[in-house]
Amino acid sequence: MRVAQARRFVISDHPLPWLLPLVAILLVFTVYPLVYNIWLSFHEFVPRRRALEFVGTENWVQLWNDTRFWQSLVITFTYFAIALIFELVLGMAIALLLDSDGFGFGFLRGVLTMTLVIPPAIVGMMYLLMEDPQFGVISYLLQSIGLLNSNNPILATASTALAGVLVAEIWQWTPFMVLIFLAGLRALPPEPYEAAMIDGASSFQIFRRITLPMMSKVIAIAVLVRGIDLFRVFDYVFVMTSGGPGASTYSLSLYAWQQTFSFVKWGYGATLSLVTLVIILVIANLFIRIAKVRW
Repeated sequence: MRVAQARRFVISDHPLPWLLPLVAILLVFTVYPLVYNIWLSFHEFVPRRRALEFVGTENWVQLWNDTRFWQSLVITFTYFAIALIFELVLGMAIALLLDSDGFGFGFLRGVLTMTLVIPPAIVGMMYLLMEDPQFGVISYLLQSIGLLNSNNPILATASTALAGVLVAEIWQWTPFMVLIFLAGLRALPPEPYEAAMIDGASSFQIFRRITLPMMSKVIAIAVLVRGIDLFRVFDYVFVMTSGGPGASTYSLSLYAWQQTFSFVKWGYGATLSLVTLVIILVIANLFIRIAKVRW
């Protein structure tokens, strides 16, 4: 009897059997790591004892007095803002250019996906070579037009290193924004555009008063998704500059990684990662509330 009831329960429309695998995955890969990270932030690994030692709020107090943390936070916000603005503007501009059913436009839209399948570490290595002061093509072109001095390499100069890393980021992820905006543009109804053209509206007026308002939710979701990913930048910085020269490209994720694995400060690294998570959650929720994004 109980076996028959259990079989009916499994094959019925009850949601529990279908939710159990998802709940198990969330518990194993989300809840447990978060709880363990919080617990770890109140401990510190002691190499001489090869064990974790309870230190209370010492890691959190150290965080607020750590000038390198505040510097890496400023760099992360700078990187986040510049990359997001460029990707947003370029993504929308390219999407408007490719929003056509003409011959070859489908192929161009397909080509855009090629950058997204390349691992970020590989892209970082590509641009590391292209920005090399001796044989890099980007360095050669900038030197040819007088924008770069051969004595000041892009990635070895504090004033240009962050820009050199940003170029790789923008090149790889602008197509992501393009594809999202293209999907939104292709789904817009044609009637408002027909009415605007009949009334004699210019292209800029149509874009500002029709396209942008109707695309606002799509833009908001694209900004939210890319913004979260940008704030935890690690691959490009690690491969191209390792945070240098000095600390000019030190991102928050790189600093947390260094404290955890290079300096074996597991507790302090956990504290840094938790602060990063809190900052992302606060900014994301504020943006969702301001932009009125509905999931």
